[in-house]
Amino acid sequence: MSGHGKLSVTNRLRVLRADREITQAQLAGKVGVTRVTINCIERGVYLPTLELGLKLARFFGKKVEKVFIVED
Repeated sequence: MSGHGKLSVTNRLRVLRADREITQAQLAGKVGVTRVTINCIERGVYLPTLELGLKLARFFGKKVEKVFIVED
């Protein structure tokens, strides 16, 4: 990372949820946010805080880098 330009962040939440067979609402309840927040994260219109990103990764038993993918 050069520090120049904006990073592109994608995520695997939808896939991870499907693997666990849980809804957006169920995931939201587990990490303490609304279903709309989960929906916005999945669609890439909202980048979660570090705290929420870590909670999501922990819920799925993954490293945060396996849930959120950062590209230059």
